[in-house]
Amino acid sequence: MRLIFLSLLAFVYLSFTGCSTNVAPQIQTPQPVNEKPTPQKEALFNTALAKVASQIPHDPHYRKLELDTQEKKSWFRDLSYRLWDRQITRYQFIQEGLALYPQNRYEFEFIANGFNQ
Repeated sequence: MRLIFLSLLAFVYLSFTGCSTNVAPQIQTPQPVNEKPTPQKEALFNTALAKVASQIPHDPHYRKLELDTQEKKSWFRDLSYRLWDRQITRYQFIQEGLALYPQNRYEFEFIANGFNQ
């Protein structure tokens, strides 16, 4: 009787543990797509960017990003284009922005919201 009980207990225990190799599955995150704009898309993007920029003077909380080099300007333009073209999410846009400008969360949220209007 005791052998039957132990066998039954072992069966129940093994039934709930499932088959596991204790190796975490590898999750592959898709790499961001960096498609360059066509001339038509670039014109539309420039219009959208100008619209967002035109709202900045009306917001007293907005602090200008320090885009003081051509490299930083290109980075920001590329990042903004990828958001506008939906190559990245709003969250990714803000996180990438905060990686270089951690003190400018408000500004990146402002820009992201401007493209969503």
